[in-house]
Amino acid sequence: MKFAVYQTSQIGGRKYNQDRVAHAYTDESLLLVLADGMGGHLHGEIAAQIAIHTFMQAFAQVAKPRVPEPEIFLRDVAKLSHHAIIRYAQENQLGGNPGTTCVAALVQDGFVNWAHAGDSRFYLLRDKTVAAVTHDHSVVQQWADWGIITHDEMKTHPDRNKITNCLGGVDEMFYVEASDRVPVQSGDVLLLCSDGLWSPLLDKEMAEVLATGALPSALGQLVEVALYREQARADNTTAVAARLGDVEEEHKADMPMCMVLDYR
Repeated sequence: MKFAVYQTSQIGGRKYNQDRVAHAYTDESLLLVLADGMGGHLHGEIAAQIAIHTFMQAFAQVAKPRVPEPEIFLRDVAKLSHHAIIRYAQENQLGGNPGTTCVAALVQDGFVNWAHAGDSRFYLLRDKTVAAVTHDHSVVQQWADWGIITHDEMKTHPDRNKITNCLGGVDEMFYVEASDRVPVQSGDVLLLCSDGLWSPLLDKEMAEVLATGALPSALGQLVEVALYREQARADNTTAVAARLGDVEEEHKADMPMCMVLDYR
């Protein structure tokens, strides 16, 4: 498979970085995963780490070199992550469940599937526009859906960080929202990011910057702008982006290759 990929994470104005990000690939499949540990819960970074490693382990086990039934894979692994987080909290007597948002995308056979829980987002960017984007599981998104606030007001509303669904959260309320498969084209950019990136930026800005230039410099530019706009209020700012197409480097792998960003 031919693609360029780059992942990055900055701590922002927080004491700890609770975001986690990774990607994995074989000759025929590409998996991107991002998790944003919830700072208001116990050990959000642990929940995010569990989610990332659960996806990496599952991909390594089943991608031979293709993943059977991508939509089911994404749903099932997100659920496995959710239960693994709850089990960890019980075994370590944390007195509460750590939580994390999670978003994952899988490219295979000329299509992309994605799934998420929470407000970390997946974007399909094409020709400097947003061809598809996830629907946040958050209080402000519900209010925007009901017409109480505008979509522009979502970005600055004081309750914008209150989410309604996450991995490791209340079991009866947890769910995974998964897409149907969508065909991809040469030049498409797949972007997964935490709210630390998308909240200070316009969707149009992200689409235009990522449409041209090398991914490391383009994604780095977006992260810098997001951090600058938020200053001391900046959240952990994390993203992974992949550009697909015949002009990109061919990634060959006889076995699954997993690349988790090192946070040391």
